[in-house]
Amino acid sequence: MDAARDLFVELPDEAATAALAALLAGRARQGDVIGLQGPLGSGKTTFARAFIHAYGGGEEEVPSPTFTLVEIYAFAGKPPLWHFDLYRLDAPEEAWELGIEEAWAEGISLIEWPERLGRLLPAEHLLLALSKGGHPGARIARLAATPTWGGRLHGIADG
Repeated sequence: MDAARDLFVELPDEAATAALAALLAGRARQGDVIGLQGPLGSGKTTFARAFIHAYGGGEEEVPSPTFTLVEIYAFAGKPPLWHFDLYRLDAPEEAWELGIEEAWAEGISLIEWPERLGRLLPAEHLLLALSKGGHPGARIARLAATPTWGGRLHGIADG
Protein backbone atom coordinates (compact mmCIF):
# COMPACT_ATOMS: atom_id res chain seq x y z
CA MET A 1 0.00 0.00 0.00
CA ASP A 2 1.57 3.31 -0.95
CA ALA A 3 1.65 6.33 1.35
CA ALA A 4 -1.46 7.79 -0.30
CA ARG A 5 -3.41 4.67 0.69
CA ASP A 6 -2.18 4.28 4.26
CA LEU A 7 -4.83 4.28 6.94
CA PHE A 8 -4.53 6.59 9.93
CA VAL A 9 -6.36 5.86 13.17
CA GLU A 10 -6.47 8.23 16.13
CA LEU A 11 -6.21 6.36 19.42
CA PRO A 12 -7.18 8.73 22.23
CA ASP A 13 -6.24 6.32 25.02
CA GLU A 14 -5.00 2.83 25.86
CA ALA A 15 -8.52 1.42 25.55
CA ALA A 16 -8.66 2.59 21.92
CA THR A 17 -5.28 0.99 21.27
CA ALA A 18 -6.57 -2.27 22.76
CA ALA A 19 -9.71 -2.06 20.61
CA LEU A 20 -7.62 -1.68 17.43
CA ALA A 21 -5.43 -4.59 18.52
CA ALA A 22 -8.54 -6.73 19.07
CA LEU A 23 -9.92 -5.88 15.62
CA LEU A 24 -6.65 -6.86 13.97
CA ALA A 25 -6.31 -10.01 16.08
CA GLY A 26 -9.75 -11.08 14.90
CA ARG A 27 -8.65 -10.70 11.28
CA ALA A 28 -5.21 -12.30 11.57
CA ARG A 29 -4.48 -15.59 9.80
CA GLN A 30 -1.72 -18.16 9.75
CA GLY A 31 1.32 -16.79 7.94
CA ASP A 32 0.56 -13.15 8.75
CA VAL A 33 3.45 -10.88 9.64
CA ILE A 34 2.58 -7.70 11.53
CA GLY A 35 5.37 -5.20 12.06
CA LEU A 36 5.10 -2.73 14.94
CA GLN A 37 7.12 0.43 14.42
CA GLY A 38 7.64 3.50 16.55
CA PRO A 39 10.14 5.02 18.92
CA LEU A 40 10.68 3.76 22.45
CA GLY A 41 7.56 4.43 24.51
CA SER A 42 5.24 4.71 21.52
CA GLY A 43 3.03 1.81 22.62
CA LYS A 44 4.32 -1.15 20.57
CA THR A 45 4.40 -3.56 23.53
CA THR A 46 1.05 -2.27 24.83
CA PHE A 47 -0.47 -2.97 21.42
CA ALA A 48 1.17 -6.42 21.28
CA ARG A 49 -0.16 -7.37 24.73
CA ALA A 50 -3.68 -6.34 23.77
CA PHE A 51 -3.41 -8.25 20.48
CA ILE A 52 -2.22 -11.39 22.26
CA HIS A 53 -4.99 -11.16 24.88
CA ALA A 54 -7.64 -10.67 22.19
CA TYR A 55 -6.25 -13.45 20.00
CA GLY A 56 -6.00 -15.93 22.86
CA GLY A 57 -9.23 -14.90 24.55
CA GLY A 58 -7.69 -14.54 27.97
CA GLU A 59 -5.66 -12.44 30.32
CA GLU A 60 -2.50 -14.57 30.46
CA GLU A 61 0.73 -12.89 31.39
CA VAL A 62 2.42 -11.36 28.35
CA PRO A 63 6.01 -10.46 29.18
CA SER A 64 7.92 -8.16 26.88
CA PRO A 65 10.40 -10.10 24.75
CA THR A 66 12.98 -7.31 25.14
CA PHE A 67 15.56 -9.66 26.66
CA THR A 68 14.40 -13.05 25.36
CA LEU A 69 13.86 -11.55 21.86
CA VAL A 70 10.89 -13.87 21.23
CA GLU A 71 7.91 -15.23 23.15
CA ILE A 72 5.69 -17.93 21.66
CA TYR A 73 2.02 -18.39 22.60
CA ALA A 74 0.00 -21.51 21.86
CA PHE A 75 -3.80 -21.37 21.89
CA ALA A 76 -6.05 -24.38 21.30
CA GLY A 77 -7.33 -24.58 17.74
CA LYS A 78 -5.34 -21.57 16.52
CA PRO A 79 -2.00 -21.02 14.85
CA PRO A 80 0.75 -20.15 17.35
CA LEU A 81 1.48 -16.50 17.89
CA TRP A 82 5.12 -15.38 17.91
CA HIS A 83 6.01 -12.03 19.51
CA PHE A 84 9.45 -10.76 18.51
CA ASP A 85 11.35 -7.74 19.82
CA LEU A 86 14.26 -7.21 17.44
CA TYR A 87 15.62 -4.02 19.01
CA ARG A 88 18.80 -5.77 20.15
CA LEU A 89 19.61 -7.49 16.84
CA ASP A 90 22.97 -6.48 15.41
CA ALA A 91 22.30 -7.97 11.97
CA PRO A 92 19.12 -9.11 10.20
CA GLU A 93 20.46 -12.65 9.80
CA GLU A 94 20.38 -13.12 13.58
CA ALA A 95 16.59 -13.46 13.25
CA TRP A 96 17.03 -16.93 11.71
CA GLU A 97 18.39 -18.13 15.08
CA LEU A 98 15.13 -17.02 16.72
CA GLY A 99 13.03 -19.33 14.55
CA ILE A 100 11.50 -16.51 12.55
CA GLU A 101 11.23 -18.65 9.42
CA GLU A 102 9.14 -21.19 11.34
CA ALA A 103 6.99 -18.39 12.75
CA TRP A 104 6.28 -17.06 9.25
CA ALA A 105 5.30 -20.50 7.99
CA GLU A 106 3.28 -21.85 10.92
CA GLY A 107 2.00 -18.94 12.96
CA ILE A 108 1.20 -15.28 13.24
CA SER A 109 4.15 -12.98 13.86
CA LEU A 110 4.07 -9.72 15.79
CA ILE A 111 7.43 -8.05 15.24
CA GLU A 112 8.54 -5.01 17.20
CA TRP A 113 11.31 -3.14 15.37
CA PRO A 114 10.67 -4.87 11.99
CA GLU A 115 13.08 -2.46 10.29
CA ARG A 116 15.88 -4.48 11.94
CA LEU A 117 15.06 -7.26 9.46
CA GLY A 118 15.99 -5.10 6.50
CA ARG A 119 15.55 -7.06 3.27
CA LEU A 120 14.48 -10.18 5.22
CA LEU A 121 11.06 -8.69 6.09
CA PRO A 122 8.56 -10.66 3.99
CA ALA A 123 7.08 -8.74 1.08
CA GLU A 124 3.57 -9.50 2.37
CA HIS A 125 2.98 -7.91 5.76
CA LEU A 126 1.01 -5.33 7.69
CA LEU A 127 3.00 -2.44 9.10
CA LEU A 128 1.53 -0.57 12.05
CA ALA A 129 3.50 2.53 13.02
CA LEU A 130 2.62 4.17 16.33
CA SER A 131 3.42 7.75 17.25
CA LYS A 132 2.42 9.93 20.16
CA GLY A 133 -0.84 11.83 19.84
CA GLY A 134 -1.89 15.27 20.99
CA HIS A 135 -2.15 14.48 24.71
CA PRO A 136 -0.62 12.00 27.19
CA GLY A 137 -1.72 8.46 26.43
CA ALA A 138 -2.97 9.30 22.93
CA ARG A 139 -1.44 7.63 19.89
CA ILE A 140 -1.77 7.81 16.15
CA ALA A 141 -1.57 4.51 14.27
CA ARG A 142 -0.58 4.38 10.62
CA LEU A 143 -1.43 1.08 8.96
CA ALA A 144 0.30 0.23 5.69
CA ALA A 145 -0.81 -3.05 4.15
CA THR A 146 0.32 -5.23 1.32
CA PRO A 147 -2.39 -7.04 -0.71
CA THR A 148 -2.92 -9.94 1.71
CA TRP A 149 -4.01 -7.45 4.38
CA GLY A 150 -5.57 -4.73 2.25
CA GLY A 151 -9.09 -6.17 2.14
CA ARG A 152 -9.07 -7.10 5.82
CA LEU A 153 -8.58 -3.48 6.88
CA HIS A 154 -11.99 -2.43 5.55
CA GLY A 155 -13.95 -0.60 8.22
CA ILE A 156 -11.02 0.01 10.57
CA ALA A 157 -10.49 3.66 9.66
CA ASP A 158 -11.90 6.20 7.32
CA GLY A 159 -8.54 6.25 5.47
